[in-house]
Amino acid sequence: MDPIQREKLLEQAAVYARTELERDSSGHDWWHIVRVTRTAKRLAAVERADTFICELAALLHDVADEKLNPSKEAGLQKVENWLAEAGTDEADCAHVMDIISTMSFGGGRGQPMRTAEGRIVQDADRLDAIGAIGIARVFAYGGWKGRPMHDPELPVREHMTPEEYRSHPGTAINHFYEKLLKLKDLMNTNAARALAEERHRFMERYLEQFYSEWDAVDGAFDSAGENVSPAETASR
Repeated sequence: MDPIQREKLLEQAAVYARTELERDSSGHDWWHIVRVTRTAKRLAAVERADTFICELAALLHDVADEKLNPSKEAGLQKVENWLAEAGTDEADCAHVMDIISTMSFGGGRGQPMRTAEGRIVQDADRLDAIGAIGIARVFAYGGWKGRPMHDPELPVREHMTPEEYRSHPGTAINHFYEKLLKLKDLMNTNAARALAEERHRFMERYLEQFYSEWDAVDGAFDSAGENVSPAETASR
């Protein structure tokens, strides 16, 4: 495809992705796509990768997400059909589908990405899963799935298969330990690793504050319902 055809295809992909995802409330909405695409383009420039492939895969990656489709296969087929109908070159279509089909976290047992473009799109998606936006998204997803915010009696799951990761119930807070806090060390590119550091630290600070408020160590209430400082509590 020449540059003009590629640009037209990207515009069509953006319209398609927005149509499919703009009403999503699970954290995989259109603005997630916008952020991931923007980050992928910037990483591609730093890594000198194929920006077109990175942008196209980023735009379409959650249209195929198995969480938003009857099955992983159904989601992938939907995107592959759209790419073919849009006139995408066979090689470009195969590359994009390879990226989309292997970039999922899958309980931490996903396959390594085979190309620079795949590593970039995966990094861009993972960066949007951490930091302040990542925190917002994990609670949005938990609410969408009807999962509790936190249950101290529910243990964090370890060594999950992809099926266990998807199917077993959990909590929003446990998801930090089951996925989000692991992502910093799973970044593929140096640029993404640098961006992930601060976002990771922000999540750690958030969890400290969450537990502080959950356990009420930032203060206590006396029997009259008046706020009592920790120092006053200790003196009684």
